[in-house]
Amino acid sequence: MSGLAGLKRVPHKGTLFALWVVLFFSGAWSPRVGAQLCLPFQADEWVKVRYVYDGDTVRLSDGRKVRLIGINTPEVGHDGHVSEPLGEAARQALQGLLAGQSQVALRYEEDRHDRYGRLLAHLYLADQRNVQELLLEQGLAAAVAVAPNFANLECYFAAEARANGAGIWQQRRFSAYESGHLPREARGFYIVEGVVERIGESRQALWLNLPNSVAVRIDNRALPRFTPVFDPGQLQGKNIRVRGWLSEWRGGLQMRVDHLAALQRLDE
Repeated sequence: MSGLAGLKRVPHKGTLFALWVVLFFSGAWSPRVGAQLCLPFQADEWVKVRYVYDGDTVRLSDGRKVRLIGINTPEVGHDGHVSEPLGEAARQALQGLLAGQSQVALRYEEDRHDRYGRLLAHLYLADQRNVQELLLEQGLAAAVAVAPNFANLECYFAAEARANGAGIWQQRRFSAYESGHLPREARGFYIVEGVVERIGESRQALWLNLPNSVAVRIDNRALPRFTPVFDPGQLQGKNIRVRGWLSEWRGGLQMRVDHLAALQRLDE
């Protein structure tokens, strides 16, 4: 494969997705393209929200906990922990959207639960507006790509673009950090940049190693989502930007990336 230096010809099948991919990586991203790809309203279940934990997590009247698909909002501090910038604002925005809603609709995807047992869903108000899209447009959430629930990915990244740098994007916490200058306490959701110093392979994944012992993990089963556009194995020496969750790994940090929307080459 020729790598990111040149986009490969994409088959006609999945033309809309292919168009989005080309726009994303060429820098010609158009919010209108994403908006056309938003899932239509669908109510797999009507529910009542009892409590809002933060901008992306709620508890239902029957006790179930719901994590909103496709977005990440700043954490609200609990048990003495300090809230992230605009965490309380994101929670209040969600509370405001849900105020007066006797019921709201959940739309599910392939995975209905995460590893914590929470329901995973797209959330719609009674007037059929998508809650994730509204929070993204206000600049109170970041679009994320977590396998295998990608159905509204293009829509949510387009909504994020329509925020025009407002909200969380004005906070240093949500700006891109060079991997060598990450805060000592960096854990959880971050946007990270760095030059790929080394590429490694294991039985289960491809590893892109950035400065300061930060490793980007692409599971083997996820590689087909990248190779229609570029070969991650050709990123040696290239400057990239990734978004996702940092966690401790072998004395350093790792971030798993599930989709090409979460990885961008910066030096084209």
